[in-house]
Amino acid sequence: MMKENTTSSSSLSSKTFYVENLGCSKNQVDAETIIAALKNAGWEYCDSPDRAELLIVNTCGFIQSAKEESIQTIFDYRQAYPDRKVLAAGCFAQRYNEELLKMIPELDGVFGNRAPAKISGILPGILAGEKPVYMPEADLSAPMRSDFFNFKGSAFVKISEGCNNRCKFCAIPLIKGDLQSRNMEDILEEIRDLLNKGIFEINLVAQDLANFGLDRGKRQLKELLEAISSMKGEFWLRLLYIHPDHFPMEILPLMKADPRILPYFDIPFQHGDRNILAKMGRKGDRETYLNLVKTLRDEFPEGVIRSSIMAGFPGETNKSFAELKRFMKEARLDWAGFFLYSREEGTEAYNYRGSLGTKLSLRKSKGRKSELEELQQVISEEQMDRFVGKELTLIVEEKVGEESLYLSRSSFQAPEVDGLVVLRAEGLEPGHVVRARIIKRNGVDLEAVLLESQVNQV
Repeated sequence: MMKENTTSSSSLSSKTFYVENLGCSKNQVDAETIIAALKNAGWEYCDSPDRAELLIVNTCGFIQSAKEESIQTIFDYRQAYPDRKVLAAGCFAQRYNEELLKMIPELDGVFGNRAPAKISGILPGILAGEKPVYMPEADLSAPMRSDFFNFKGSAFVKISEGCNNRCKFCAIPLIKGDLQSRNMEDILEEIRDLLNKGIFEINLVAQDLANFGLDRGKRQLKELLEAISSMKGEFWLRLLYIHPDHFPMEILPLMKADPRILPYFDIPFQHGDRNILAKMGRKGDRETYLNLVKTLRDEFPEGVIRSSIMAGFPGETNKSFAELKRFMKEARLDWAGFFLYSREEGTEAYNYRGSLGTKLSLRKSKGRKSELEELQQVISEEQMDRFVGKELTLIVEEKVGEESLYLSRSSFQAPEVDGLVVLRAEGLEPGHVVRARIIKRNGVDLEAVLLESQVNQV
């Protein structure tokens, strides 16, 4: 692997680059950091690959389908732009590093994901045709960011890297390493800067927000939220991904006291059967998870719960699948995403055999996933009915063609993963924050009319 090279990187006819980001919101923060770092080094960011000489694919490597998408995207760029430099970055690059160059010799370089701000260190080797592999040590300093992949007014803030939960199916610790929490003041400074730039929605992200600070000896999410709550102004603070086995109940009074901390609970239950959860390395079961759901609903009647659910885990019997469906019917989650079990080398579940259960056929797993999605579709539609007739705050994302319609979201809809509110209005811009009345539901989406002529520009 290469060491950082700080020599000039001016051998391209134009120092232009493009970033294709794949994967989750945490990857998105890294991509935004890469863009800022290269711009700071004198490069020009292009919003299309057509005129960029350096093409960076910020890969995902969480499950097999994500790895396949990463590989296909790299090949697509190499085929479409044979005379450009193609660099693989991100999780898939970190996990396979030098092996990736052997897998895809068409690449011009491989860059890890633990210090995205150090991207310029790999450029001289790429420009010299050396096909470098650069895996810098982790850097948890506040990311430089000026471009955001989100719609205007919304940004993700990553508060930690890595994970100590060690779920037996999960490759994240192999990719990201152990939990490393960022310095709290760095996080607060980043949030202040984003608010000063007009960002209205701050989405806190990590592999598990609840464990923030645990690597320093104490969970500190409550202290972080208290510090954010002391900031002035109007904003939304959304918490994305909290592990259900150690949900921090101590944050609930703070959330009730400050409505800017949204009652949006992103809790990856993964399953509802005790035996499957135990094989996953989870401590919960249907009853304990339902009790958590009930507590949150009692405390926040207007709050929403999102989860992720896995189909086809090794040993998932008809009985355990029925138990999962029973959990979903009783929990009545507002939102849920579903994915198939992926057998990932290096994880404990990779070697599950015999009494621990063999992997289901792909056909059967896909069938179960489809069944769960159909069940959740009905539940989500019914859950959204409770907002019809309500007056809500919306953040505008984009205009719909030439019509007097805008795509927007309310507090119970996270960026990109949940439903939308179609807003009937005129004269708005992305980033506007408005008040509107929900007049109907269309599937899982809602329709609204503007209440105020005055809007807040963010």
